[in-house]
Amino acid sequence: MERVAAWLREKNPGLDGPIDSDEDLIEARLVDSMDFLEFVDLLEEISGRSIDLEDVTIDDFRTLARVQERFLSTAG
Repeated sequence: MERVAAWLREKNPGLDGPIDSDEDLIEARLVDSMDFLEFVDLLEEISGRSIDLEDVTIDDFRTLARVQERFLSTAG
């Protein structure tokens, strides 16, 4: 999750403090439509698995806790 948090900080340089695991990344505009595919690519790289966008919903990307559970639970 450190790489995900670092990516979010890179995309949001004004971000102060930690990102809460249940903070809504979309509502907080930490991930926007312009960066979404890059976010998916990052998750694929970290997990070593392909993400089929037809098999997921936006809620799978909404919080760090859900991202961890859905995509990174076996990626360490």
